[in-house]
Amino acid sequence: MKKYISRILDRMGEFIIPLLFLVLILTGCGGKNEIDQEADTMNTHEETVASDLKRVGGEDIATSILAGEYERLYVQFSDELKNIVKLEEFRSIGQEFVASIDTFRLTSQIKLNGTNSLVWEDQTGLKGLSASIDETGTITGIQIINHTPHPETDVAHSKTIFNFPFEEEWLVYWGGNNVLSNYHYDYENMRYAYDLVKENNGYSYEGDPKLNESYFAFNEDVLAPADGVVVAAVDGISDNEPVGKMNEAQPFGNVVTIKHSNGEFSTIAHLKNGSVLVKAGDTVTAGQLIGKCGNSGNSSEAHIHFQVSAQSGEAGMVNNIPISFKDSIQPIRGDHITGEINDNK
Repeated sequence: MKKYISRILDRMGEFIIPLLFLVLILTGCGGKNEIDQEADTMNTHEETVASDLKRVGGEDIATSILAGEYERLYVQFSDELKNIVKLEEFRSIGQEFVASIDTFRLTSQIKLNGTNSLVWEDQTGLKGLSASIDETGTITGIQIINHTPHPETDVAHSKTIFNFPFEEEWLVYWGGNNVLSNYHYDYENMRYAYDLVKENNGYSYEGDPKLNESYFAFNEDVLAPADGVVVAAVDGISDNEPVGKMNEAQPFGNVVTIKHSNGEFSTIAHLKNGSVLVKAGDTVTAGQLIGKCGNSGNSSEAHIHFQVSAQSGEAGMVNNIPISFKDSIQPIRGDHITGEINDNK
């Protein structure tokens, strides 16, 4: 069991990407001298374009890229993005990327803390586009990638049927079978993990964003997602404060891992310091209170990290697997999901 935990921790890089700024990532991006020479005239040209064209709404960004409307999009870039990529660079890489794409399909959308984040896939499902736009219509992030799918493991769902590890309604911040909807997907040992937050009127907090107590998820009940035996429980790790400061040395923070009857393991991380109510060897039932949601470990705000793993045929090897939820629900980024009130707390 110690090997199981250490293997996960070795690859754990838990965080929620800051909501107000996403770095532009363009495959094949490189500097060009002629682009630098055009910089002096770019601002005047952008002002002309901005006055002539309507701003692009969030859901229309993919359509605009397919239509080659790079100038129209570029004038909406934040200053930070413009410092990273020039217009002609954006145009060149974009044209190359969409050359074989007929259409984009919107696959997920999440509006939180003043940012609308959207993800699209092409007709093959092998190319993806994501964009973030703030309340002023400024494009704060854009990303295009070639997906690396894992079709064999994508369908290898857990034999255990799990409940959600909470009550009431929560929001899926990260979840799904591609890296744009679920950053965990790039990492084998947490590929199908979920990050879950609480929100109210489009915000995950109210008040001072630097304080853990301002976040709706902080101190919320965390429940055992299925019957089993606790094989690891860690407490005593401080919650990160000010919010945004992260503990990379102890990435899971306060964490509980439960072994289930099918030989599968569920892990719930980032629990509140001092809240863990179980210890290794305890038998738990689905819906039993095991702790409180916190912001410990490599976490940028209070949330639940939930993943399921199974041992493979190789000694000591543990594979992260897709979670089979009650009622065959398959939530993805942007979905609101509701846990049931349970008397086993």
